[in-house]
Amino acid sequence: MKSLLITGDRSGSGKTSITLAMAALLSEEHVVQPFKVAMDYIDPSYLTGVTGRPCRNLDSFVMDEPLIHDVYANGSIGADISIVEGVRGLYEGAEALTDKGSTASVAKTLDLPVIMVVDARSITRSAAALVKGFQAFDPAVRIEGVILNKIHGDIHREKATKAIEHACGIPVIGAIPRTEEMKLTMRHLGLVPYLEGSQKEVFLEKIHAITRIIGDHLDFDQLLDIAKESPAPTQKPALFRPAETMDIKIGVALDESFNFYYNDLFDILRAQGAEPIFFSPIHDHLPDADGYIIGGGYPELFADELEQNTQMREAVREVSANGTPIYAECGGLIYLTEDLVLASGHDGRTKDEHYSMAGVFKGETRMPVKRVIGYVEGTSSDKSPLGSGSFAGHEFHHTDVRLADDTEYAYRLTRGKGIKDNLDGAVKNNTIAGYTHLHPSSVPDMFRTFTGRCRKE
Repeated sequence: MKSLLITGDRSGSGKTSITLAMAALLSEEHVVQPFKVAMDYIDPSYLTGVTGRPCRNLDSFVMDEPLIHDVYANGSIGADISIVEGVRGLYEGAEALTDKGSTASVAKTLDLPVIMVVDARSITRSAAALVKGFQAFDPAVRIEGVILNKIHGDIHREKATKAIEHACGIPVIGAIPRTEEMKLTMRHLGLVPYLEGSQKEVFLEKIHAITRIIGDHLDFDQLLDIAKESPAPTQKPALFRPAETMDIKIGVALDESFNFYYNDLFDILRAQGAEPIFFSPIHDHLPDADGYIIGGGYPELFADELEQNTQMREAVREVSANGTPIYAECGGLIYLTEDLVLASGHDGRTKDEHYSMAGVFKGETRMPVKRVIGYVEGTSSDKSPLGSGSFAGHEFHHTDVRLADDTEYAYRLTRGKGIKDNLDGAVKNNTIAGYTHLHPSSVPDMFRTFTGRCRKE
């Protein structure tokens, strides 16, 4: 198996568009396994779409080195090439003085060769100084090639390429021209999710256009020469190995409104004997199951459709009242409040618009508010259907959930905002809902407690 990592010199370098095109083009002749550094749902949805293989997330803030190796091995089984897309700039992470949570930490843990995408707009020789600085900052990170982006003509390309190859001793394997076609539509956090059906064809056209441009301006022979060769994994690590018997069913909300899931979740559930069954809160009736998971997404964009499915909202409220375990993250939290309020002035609205949600928790969600994004750390109490324990995760939202004063919370955060006053994970009966996103492979014991309670153990 060949493997490599694509990073950027900064956010907005063009790394995501280039990695998508690279993965799509290589998938025409190879089995390509994509990975994404950090806790992110948007980029992985596209990488999954263009390769046909579930993208896996690698994050040194929530994972230790052995777990990163296990997630990487689990995803890579059967692949010819693994491609890891970095996050932001190469050395950006959770802290100023360590590389925890950074792309660099993952590159070193997996000993991957790094291809750096450089935003070369308006610079030539300075591009060499930039790359040289990245090389010197941490020599343990193996930067072995450069892709120049936003190049304006042959002279620009030639000067920047000559400077980098002379000063840095590594090849420039691509020079991507500056063009409007290289831009993808953005929303709150980044790219619009690939699973959002109404716009999928538009985005596929954009990806195809970008793929054509990258294919004409990237040397794939050099790329594959740089890639590391190693034995391909053949056996699932124990954490992800399916149980012999699937004795319970977990209903997982999955549609255009709820689709923020780490693909490891489904392996973790099956390893614990729980078969995921998928349903749409917009289009379906609630299926019979032993427990339910409602992940993140953009429910505010489908508020009217969610409100119209009255049977679903009532069924969710009823199974929660009956004590069936429910685990909800962010978008799922919004859905479990009584009302979703889209404020006047947002997207041209002239007055507040109110939409009825499932009403498991007393209170409302208001949008928009100032964006909250970052890592969280905290502890969970036994009030949660996931049980007690410590965790690290992520929160990102543009909403403000305002719950009744007597609401109980299972999470106390030492890092992060949560729902209010560093409290998160509202609990009622056997239901928990919070802004915290957990990576299931980093807290398998919490999900083991959840599946155990679904069995009524």
